[in-house]
Amino acid sequence: MQPTDPNPKPASVSDFLAAERTLLAWVRTSLAFMGFGFVVARFGLFLRELRSPTGGLPGNSTGASLWFGIALIASGVLITVFSGAHHLRLVRALRRGDSSLPHSTALAAALVILLTVAGIGIALYLFHFNLSLHQG
Repeated sequence: MQPTDPNPKPASVSDFLAAERTLLAWVRTSLAFMGFGFVVARFGLFLRELRSPTGGLPGNSTGASLWFGIALIASGVLITVFSGAHHLRLVRALRRGDSSLPHSTALAAALVILLTVAGIGIALYLFHFNLSLHQG
């Protein structure tokens, strides 16, 4: 445990602006997740229309694109919540003049893992769809 500084150095305006830029970057990321999730969820409808030769009754669907889309949208919401909470902790620490600012890479690591799993899942889904399209 670090001893507390009796004379904490006040944070500068640039520190607060840097924290705000970081928050806005996370918000953009979460919006991209939510938008991409919507596209993925609707992509299943498009694939079913492609599968249907007459454009009438859609073919069988696993519904995987809907679940991938919902997962991406939920991830975007979670990213917004966690980044907002981190921003509030950071601003409080800056106002107190803490020398040990809260810094965690857990959100970024979780994001990388989630994107990897989602990318592999979507690729497998499209590969499966392509095989079933050419077989049927």
